[in-house]
Amino acid sequence: MDVSRAPARARARTPRLLLPLTASVCAAALAGGCSSGGAATAPERSTQAAAPLSSNQLQDDYQAVIRNVLPSVVQIDASASLGSGVVYDDKGHVVTNAHVIGQEKTFKVAAATGGQAVTARLVSSYPEQDLAVIKLESLPQGLKAAKFGDSSGVDMGQIVLAMGSPLGLSGSVTQGIVSATGRTVSEGQTGGGTGATIANMVQTSAAINPGNSGGALVNLDSQVIGIPTLAATDPELGGGSAPGIGFAIPASMVRTIADQIIKDGKVTDSGRAALNITGRTVLDDNYNPAGVAVVEAPADGAAGKAGLKPGDVITRLGDTDITTITSLAEALASMNPGDKVTTTYVRGTKTQKTEITLGEM
Repeated sequence: MDVSRAPARARARTPRLLLPLTASVCAAALAGGCSSGGAATAPERSTQAAAPLSSNQLQDDYQAVIRNVLPSVVQIDASASLGSGVVYDDKGHVVTNAHVIGQEKTFKVAAATGGQAVTARLVSSYPEQDLAVIKLESLPQGLKAAKFGDSSGVDMGQIVLAMGSPLGLSGSVTQGIVSATGRTVSEGQTGGGTGATIANMVQTSAAINPGNSGGALVNLDSQVIGIPTLAATDPELGGGSAPGIGFAIPASMVRTIADQIIKDGKVTDSGRAALNITGRTVLDDNYNPAGVAVVEAPADGAAGKAGLKPGDVITRLGDTDITTITSLAEALASMNPGDKVTTTYVRGTKTQKTEITLGEM
């Protein structure tokens, strides 16, 4: 999936994706009720009476989730950008997107529920997964750690709320459903994007606008199931947004990365497969992407051990055709370190194959 800072690709056409950093404000309204003209039978009246009760119950559920989770959401001012974060523990650690904090080391952080901003400092950033952890110098009163849910239990059709600070509107909440799971998305590097390829993302119809990045995607059990990161744009609409297509990093990956950063100050085990090469996209005679040229392949890396050398052009990985660096990253995102994969490459004028035991990013 090709993403230029937010997610999505349709089968017939490929929208580019932009990371939400600055954009227009979006609001979601909830309404419920039922009306009918003319006479009604007793069963019909019973159905009409039940509908508002159901609607009121859903509204109560929404409001309960907001009361439970909003005190765990913060606004992060990184001077060059504005985004959101989620309080990870009672020690003041906050998890957010790497693209929100950029290259800065100190930040002003304010609770979504209001109050004085406090200073936070960078613990570590992991751009490869677009995640980062910062730590508050003091924990504002009323702020509390969020509860993270089980990503394996996330399924299509679940109602979710997205909480954050779109355009600096602190404490904003939008509503939608889980549209899909298991998406692999590649974000661009323009406009502050990290260029990361992220697997197993949660797709949602809840509005995710610039400033929502790093916030909370929450289920009706008041559990954070993902960190909103990307919103889709469609080049056929002049780069305008593609409403209802947003992506969040799953809670399981957030916990994996955040726990390592908090414990060791860095990511020590990414769990992500790699060829351990430096490569670049090459074009054919018609200027179409035609593969990934190996620029460097250290002898102790996965590709180097399998015999690949600088100048080789990778054209296929397993059953997937490789035309660009992005397509190679997306293919690797669905694999694990230690997997064995047949790789097709061109050396000079000869096409060859070799089996590579994948390394780790």
